[in-house]
Amino acid sequence: MMLALVGMLLLQMGAATRAIHDYNVYHPYTEIDSWMTGILIDNPDIVSIERYGQTYEKRDINLLRIGERTGAMKKVAWMDCGIHAREWISPAFCQYFIKQILQEYRVHGSRMAAMMKEMDFYVTPVLNVDGYIYSWLNGTRLWRKNRSPGTGSCSCYGTDLNRNFNVTWGTIGVSTNCCSETYGGTAALSSPEAASVTRYLEQRKADVLLFLTIHSYGQLILVPYGNPNLTAPNYGQLMKVGLAAAAEMKKVHGMSYRVGTSPDILYPNSGSSRDWARLAGIPYSFTFELRDNGTFGFELPEEQIQPACEEAYSGAMHIINHVHREQFNAAVSVATASLLGVLLATCVTVANNAF
Repeated sequence: MMLALVGMLLLQMGAATRAIHDYNVYHPYTEIDSWMTGILIDNPDIVSIERYGQTYEKRDINLLRIGERTGAMKKVAWMDCGIHAREWISPAFCQYFIKQILQEYRVHGSRMAAMMKEMDFYVTPVLNVDGYIYSWLNGTRLWRKNRSPGTGSCSCYGTDLNRNFNVTWGTIGVSTNCCSETYGGTAALSSPEAASVTRYLEQRKADVLLFLTIHSYGQLILVPYGNPNLTAPNYGQLMKVGLAAAAEMKKVHGMSYRVGTSPDILYPNSGSSRDWARLAGIPYSFTFELRDNGTFGFELPEEQIQPACEEAYSGAMHIINHVHREQFNAAVSVATASLLGVLLATCVTVANNAF
């Protein structure tokens, strides 16, 4: 009895300690990793941690899988943050996003509670773990790439993970100079980080409805493709959903987000995770470029974390709700039509037998 009471008190103390996690400051990776463990401990009924790869420096790449355990294969909404090390607002948003969806899930009768019965969220708070850790060292705040060493005579470090995916790799908006910030690597998927995402999602892509990758800065919602010679087969729908998300984001704090392909509103590029996801068959794929428009750039002040996350959450949830409705309302409509068909056939059979 006493041991049980002590255990309960320890759990409560642990939860209280984790509750002080500050979502309005930037956190080093050790704190984010501890926070992930705390989220799991506090929500064991709907949260699990999955290790799906390792970085060049042999650190684990983990995601939080969030959703009700139904025993059935479920649809998936994917989100990753921190693919570029210096974009600290990105991991901050993933933390905020997870906090919000868990809070909403606990509200009885909420849309989120219903959603998590049918769909799981796979969220990677920091994809480029090595680079993110390196960006916290003195004088390295603006480091972008991972931490793989150069090859041959090149002594510079790092591959741009968002130029390393296997989609029109190495063709446009990318450098072959390993000292460049947009160095695409020695080959498509030469980085273990990009290879890990690809390998993990290739096994599940039939169930993945949405791919969201979170970046900064520029206040943009980007749709595929980065190559100006390619057009996504559902480009019109992607634009419609993206524009509606931007409108929702503007309602929060009045901030405008532009929507379009990278060549149209930013610059052409190749090898991005967003483009790979769409080419792999994931129907909805977007890049969010969060605040700001260049005043602070990658060094967004901490006082802007909360408003930036609030507006981004509004946009992300608009897209998630759209994708969920499209998938499951359509499924209900098909099931209803099938049932009506069976009933009609039965009525016809009965009528014919009556005569």
